[in-house]
Amino acid sequence: MAGHSQFKNIMHRKGKQDGIRSKMFSKLAREITVAAKTGLPDPAMNAALRLAVQNAKAQSMPKDNIERAIKKASGADAETYDAIRYEGYGPGGVAVIVETLTDNRNRTASVVRSTFSKAGGALGETGSVSFSFDHVGEITYKAAVGDADKVMEAAIEAGAEDVVSDEDGHTIYCAFEDMNEVSKALEAVLGGAESVKAIWKPQNTIEVDEEKATSLMKLIDTLEDDDDVQNVYSNFEVSDEVMAKLSA
Repeated sequence: MAGHSQFKNIMHRKGKQDGIRSKMFSKLAREITVAAKTGLPDPAMNAALRLAVQNAKAQSMPKDNIERAIKKASGADAETYDAIRYEGYGPGGVAVIVETLTDNRNRTASVVRSTFSKAGGALGETGSVSFSFDHVGEITYKAAVGDADKVMEAAIEAGAEDVVSDEDGHTIYCAFEDMNEVSKALEAVLGGAESVKAIWKPQNTIEVDEEKATSLMKLIDTLEDDDDVQNVYSNFEVSDEVMAKLSA
């Protein structure tokens, strides 16, 4: 299992839940505002907005917050956010992709570069690490929707490419351009997904020791704590033994 999703769970357990929730709602609101500006401010008529709202609801974001974020897109003082992707290497030569939505490119570039540098990593050019990842759609469901066979059957029928099921739930992967169609087909059979989003999925992973894993965990947590950073992806993996130590 790739390390980032594991570390995310650890940080959520160790962090202050209220602060994490507030920051998450802020990032979700930014995604909704940006999606609403790409088309009509109606989720039924705007696929990107529908997905952004769906993900916000899955995280229990209040309805008022969602509506406010949509309205913000059409306001005269609506901020303009640029989607910028940064790529680089962290401790141990691990590849890291950082997706941002920013209203100040210089500020964001400076913070991201500094964070990599302090962690003993370095930023590279766009494309320097993304070639070793696949840009795909990721659709997640809670374990309660059904067993692995039921979800696998639904995923195949929907046109998905891969399914990973464990005790925590089901993760379905599909081609990036098929994400909307696959998620709609799954929704008809399994109900609303927990999340539907485009991700960078590593083609291969690099196993790291406890020392490097700790540094990577700090790097990713610092990046994700920045308001401009929406998502961070990496290709590292950790053993169950190291994971147990870090979870303690």
